[in-house]
Amino acid sequence: MNLHEFQGKQILASYGVRVQRGHVANTAEEAVTAAKQLTEETGTGWHVVKAQIHAGGRGKGGGVKLAKNLDQVKEIAGQIIGMDLITPQTPPTGKRVNKVLIAEDVYYPGDSETSEFYMSVLLNRATGKNMIMYSTEGGMDIEEVAEKTPHLIFTEEIEPSVGLQGFQARKIAFNLGLSGAAFKEMVKFVDALYKAYVGCDASMFEINPVLKSSDDKIIAVDAKVTLDDNALYRHADYAEMRDTTEERPIEVEAKAAGLNYVDLDGTVGCMVNGAGLAMATMDLIKYAGFEPANFLDVGGTADAKRVEIAFRIILKDPNVKAILINIFGGIVRCDRVAQGIVDAYKNMGDDIKVPIIVRLQGTNADLAKQIIDESGMPILSAIEFQEASDRVKEALS
Repeated sequence: MNLHEFQGKQILASYGVRVQRGHVANTAEEAVTAAKQLTEETGTGWHVVKAQIHAGGRGKGGGVKLAKNLDQVKEIAGQIIGMDLITPQTPPTGKRVNKVLIAEDVYYPGDSETSEFYMSVLLNRATGKNMIMYSTEGGMDIEEVAEKTPHLIFTEEIEPSVGLQGFQARKIAFNLGLSGAAFKEMVKFVDALYKAYVGCDASMFEINPVLKSSDDKIIAVDAKVTLDDNALYRHADYAEMRDTTEERPIEVEAKAAGLNYVDLDGTVGCMVNGAGLAMATMDLIKYAGFEPANFLDVGGTADAKRVEIAFRIILKDPNVKAILINIFGGIVRCDRVAQGIVDAYKNMGDDIKVPIIVRLQGTNADLAKQIIDESGMPILSAIEFQEASDRVKEALS
């Protein structure tokens, strides 16, 4: 689950990470009120107006601007709220901005004593360990840094059984070229950041930039946070932070129906039970010379109602030219799944206008094939993977 910047900063602050302070606003008028409140709290005279969407690169698209007085706060907030912000991480049409963060200006005019760093915490799947990635090149896209100056990117892996050690935090501060009070502040920052990452069951924390101010404070100026959906049952307060307006409507609908769905760019829709089988099915589609239109795991049950909901979600994608159903009957019997597919097909009638290929393997697979073949429905059945691949080619040829 992705969070907005202001939400990520709330979590960071709760773990003792120093953050750029601010207040969120939904209108230009609220932005002025937020700016006045922030001035009272921090003494800041200038304010940064930051679009709140689930995408990076907002500054490049005009979504982050400096306001030097309240009139500019109102004007800029009015321009940003309601705009379709286009960044390298948004769809080509952009994302609609519904709120802005009014943040304190932590850069002092004419100050040359500040430095910007990049820092993120994430899982290194190759080693199964959490990793802190950091660089002296803050404020830049880390991909660009990796391409042009890879020697400026450092990593520190954390042994799961012992957690982040003091010498590792000190090593990070040393590699960033810090000394004195800034060194000590960075050690505290890294320790608090890692505790936040572990404590809230995050998948990723990305702070770009981390600022060293001229008075040696270490501040998280931005916060890109992704939480592990599977751990949200432990964090009811974080679950309430989900902003469904930032997610694809079709994925929101699938989640509400209890389906694991990810929208993709291909032409062959997938309906599968089990994530591993779903990945293999997507490989099967690519092997056949096509691209999957989605990842859809219906879970351990596949009755008529659930199959019908899955059908309707898949068919909302206008790019889908065929649907491949690949079910392994372990917990659920294949004949019940087959009957569910036939019943769902009948219920939907003319709504299904694309070929359906069904591969059912496992308990009562032969009986399931018989049900499909004798249904009178224009459904292509298969037993083996290769046969299913051939059926996909046949349907789309």
